Amino acid sequence: MVNWKDYAPFTGLLIFGNIENLILASQGAVAHVNPYILGALSIILVIIWLLIGTYGTKVAIKYADYIEIIGGLAIIILGIQSMLEAVGIL
Repeated sequence: MVNWKDYAPFTGLLIFGNIENLILASQGAVAHVNPYILGALSIILVIIWLLIGTYGTKVAIKYADYIEIIGGLAIIILGIQSMLEAVGIL
């Protein structure tokens, strides 16, 4: 049986990671990437992350605080990059 309390430390990372996935997908759409390829790759990556999250949580739960910090930092960096690219700085 799944104990959802084990997943609680990853809730913020899950939510903001999915938002970042939407940002990256919109960047691909703006760059005129083939939408079918972009959609297929997005679905594949979501499934991979779901599997990693489901089976890797038992191993990673003791490192939850570090994962949260590193994941949050990656999300912030990618968000800043996308904003800078949108205004033409990068």
